[in-house]
Amino acid sequence: MPRPKGSKNKTKTVKATVDFAAQIAEKQSAKEAATAEIESITANIDALKADLKAKKSELKSIDKEIARIEVKKVKAETKAAESAKKAEAEDVLKKLLASGVSADDILAKLK
Repeated sequence: MPRPKGSKNKTKTVKATVDFAAQIAEKQSAKEAATAEIESITANIDALKADLKAKKSELKSIDKEIARIEVKKVKAETKAAESAKKAEAEDVLKKLLASGVSADDILAKLK
């Protein structure tokens, strides 16, 4: 065993007592701050969720309107095509009648 160095009469310093109450108070305040921040973030998330829900429902209604408009567009296009076809048939009929073709011959050509 090695020989101890230094004076044996040296006074020992006592470590300062730890202030547990101050540490507890500090940690409690940190905990309260973290809890408040979590509540704030949670409220913000809830508000954003409500916003998202509103936007999704708005998007859904817009999609439905677009589908209705597309259906109307298709109907209008088919109606316009039918009326153009009918007008063309009437023009052909008028030309044939003007050229002196009989009604029986016109019916045969249309079929």
